[in-house]
Amino acid sequence: MPGPLSGYKVIELAGLGPCPFAAMLLTDLGAEVLRIDRPNSDVDPASAREDLMLRGRRSVALDLKSAEGVATFLSLVERADAVIEGFRPGVMERLGIGPGECLRRNPRLIFGRMTGFGQDGPYATAAGHDINYIALAGALAHIGTRDAGPVMPLNLLGDFGGGGMFLALGVLAALLERAHSGRGQVVDTAMVDGTAVLMTMLWGYARIGKFDPDHLGENLLDGGTHYYRPYRCADGKYVSIGSIEPKFYAELLRLTGIDGEPLPDQQDRSAWRDMSERLEKLFAQRTRREWCEIMEYTDVCFAPILTMAEAAEHPHNVQRRTFVESHGVTQPAPAPRFSRTAAALDRAPAIPGEHTRQALLDWGIDPGVVDDLIASAAASEYKPV
Repeated sequence: MPGPLSGYKVIELAGLGPCPFAAMLLTDLGAEVLRIDRPNSDVDPASAREDLMLRGRRSVALDLKSAEGVATFLSLVERADAVIEGFRPGVMERLGIGPGECLRRNPRLIFGRMTGFGQDGPYATAAGHDINYIALAGALAHIGTRDAGPVMPLNLLGDFGGGGMFLALGVLAALLERAHSGRGQVVDTAMVDGTAVLMTMLWGYARIGKFDPDHLGENLLDGGTHYYRPYRCADGKYVSIGSIEPKFYAELLRLTGIDGEPLPDQQDRSAWRDMSERLEKLFAQRTRREWCEIMEYTDVCFAPILTMAEAAEHPHNVQRRTFVESHGVTQPAPAPRFSRTAAALDRAPAIPGEHTRQALLDWGIDPGVVDDLIASAAASEYKPV
């Protein structure tokens, strides 16, 4: 596997959302990630192949409720650099594969834990999803419009930005520290914590009066201004305007044709709503394509608002290969990019249990043990019909 993490071995416990996203990031960057799935999974093979977050790694189906499955997992741990898991607090311990036991078997192991609320605290064992985590973190209250209230930023903020990205960062930081200390450790990653960190700038802005947290949709970055927001065009499509700096704002006024008219000061908050309505009418007079012809590649700070399919075909993204076709499927390319150790997508998403026998053998499990695991159903192999 190419990439800057080539040579590192990671075990991923199958889950949803942030943990597989972190595993995907580590895989994209070259780590060998072995995904532990439940045996005899009822996942549809065709749908598994389309789950792009599972790309790049092999799957072993192992029964972690059996003594044989636990013993095999701990044998794999002895050969791993890191484990990442996304269960509720206490689940791994009840299975007998918690951080205490794993670190006893491999003192150099990095044990990455991913939860919504964290390993402790009043909410720790409560069920939740992205919407709940970003709500408790103090982020969701400030994303939305004055009239509609809070709106969901998909599940990008909690699951991926505040969750999986921080899990991957934590594992990498712990691996760097291990290079000096020679010791492993536990990384407690919570989506509430990560999302709170993503809000750091706004906490600072609130302190100096540049962000009013009590007035949703009336601030610089939440759609309250006329010069930093989306606009609807004549064809029903949208463009984005980000003309914050005065020189960029002047370009916006020039290219919309209103620079010669009497206008309020850019930072006159009392005029923001009226200016928004004025620009709404202007942008509604032309199609998105026409506005692109006028504003694209200028210093307005402009970009068309593209769908996923449109983004994959935009000339800028095509030239940079931001999206690539791998195993017949168009998908985002690995990021970031490295000058010497370029990443590559060399394996399609795995069907649970697809690599059970070969992966266990490759990780040093005795062939007779592998045969016994499969015979006893402590492990299972996916066999195409």
